[in-house]
Amino acid sequence: MIITISGTPGSGKSTAAKLVAEKLSLKHHSIGDLMRAIASKRGVSLLELSKIAETDKKVDEELDAAQVELGKKEENFVIDSRLGFHFIPNSFKVFLKVDSEEAAERIFAADRVDEKENVSFEQTVKNIEKRKKSEKLRYEKFYGLDPFDEEQYDLVVDTTGLSKEQVVEQIVEGFKSS
Repeated sequence: MIITISGTPGSGKSTAAKLVAEKLSLKHHSIGDLMRAIASKRGVSLLELSKIAETDKKVDEELDAAQVELGKKEENFVIDSRLGFHFIPNSFKVFLKVDSEEAAERIFAADRVDEKENVSFEQTVKNIEKRKKSEKLRYEKFYGLDPFDEEQYDLVVDTTGLSKEQVVEQIVEGFKSS
């Protein structure tokens, strides 16, 4: 059993994936963590790395290869990844979405050092939109797909106003009934 969790920035992908993996006694993987590691290694922020990746396909190739390899060598895990649904097609595909203001509240409150551009709530809202636009452009250019198109997923959950436990419950129930 493989569950891929995608979604908009701030929708709770990483948190949900960790908790779903825990609840189902599965391993958890995060492409966001890998992307943060690449950004740190290059000495840039996550937003800066997203901009670099618009023209430098090597960033995505590294992330893609990691996902394809996981899908081939492991059978039981949960992964939070914007393109996990695409690179691991034999998975239960989940998409999380959230209101942009709540997303900004979550991201700003997380105070991630690798997202240093988020100096205020207002700037965080703007940065989320920049990041979504950057990722959409990049994925359409390199793969011919839109990761925010909800039709590609087995389950869509709007996490706005939901507790993390409620989100996890919806994912687990959706998975079990699939």
